[in-house]
Amino acid sequence: MNKASKILITGSSGMVGSALARNLFEAGFINLLNPKRMELDFQNYSSVDAYFSKNKPEYVFIVAAKVGGIAANISDPVGFLQENLELELNLFKACYKYKTKKNLFLGSSCIYPNNSPQPMKEEYLMTGPLEPTNEGYALSKIVGLSLAKYYHSQYNMNTICPMPCNIYGTNDHFELDKSHVLSALIRRFVNAKDDNLKEVTLWGTGIARREFIHVEDAAKALIYLMNSDYDQPDIVNIGYGSDISIHELAELIKSKVGFMGTISWDSTKPDGMLRKCMDVSKMRGLGYSPSITLEQGIERTIQEYMKLKKEGEIQ
Repeated sequence: MNKASKILITGSSGMVGSALARNLFEAGFINLLNPKRMELDFQNYSSVDAYFSKNKPEYVFIVAAKVGGIAANISDPVGFLQENLELELNLFKACYKYKTKKNLFLGSSCIYPNNSPQPMKEEYLMTGPLEPTNEGYALSKIVGLSLAKYYHSQYNMNTICPMPCNIYGTNDHFELDKSHVLSALIRRFVNAKDDNLKEVTLWGTGIARREFIHVEDAAKALIYLMNSDYDQPDIVNIGYGSDISIHELAELIKSKVGFMGTISWDSTKPDGMLRKCMDVSKMRGLGYSPSITLEQGIERTIQEYMKLKKEGEIQ
């Protein structure tokens, strides 16, 4: 990409999309396409085709997606599968039709098998059954990976496929029906402290382990790969290469917030996949490593949530 390239960022109002737009703008890229939903309906191919015909993007970041935590995935598997499939099919078709130079399709670590060996290497994809609680979302992402592979082999269309661990940070969802675990925990503990609660009850047993990357590091990794010579549709894990148990994470956030009550665990609720730690040797071999530690990222995210709450942006 050069500073004058036309760059389309799908989902630019979301956590990853807004971080991409911010980092690209700060780096001097002047032709960023950040359409709102009223301008570009990803579920409608006529809308996608018209937008590509008018704007002629050269590079496309496919980061828009229907996302959510365990509860959301369990309650709406049809939505997570169908909406993401429609988006992927329409965007890949348009990228091919309008001859984009390079695309990026953002995946998720949930594509790996439920009982995958740890840390998860890229070659472990499709070697076992998926975690049932987010199977619909995972299947949609696997189809997206297949589309990238097929368009490359059949039409020589270049799409790279980074697979991040759990992303959190600036502009994340804090609504409990949409948020992922880290942001949900921050909300729970900040609110519990503000409300002088004596106890916070959390889902599961706390034994599940997760790996996290701050959205600033994730965005920089995506831009780095898009700017690099790497142009294969083979997946690339994006993460720290180390994980933390949900129990440890909860205690860490509790301490950072200053909540003095106790934590109880509702073991009738699912833990989800028990471990998801990425092998990131390929990413590091390509020349990128994240820089924001988990403690630093949590402190930043707590302050951002408290600011949103004070300003009335969070109900």
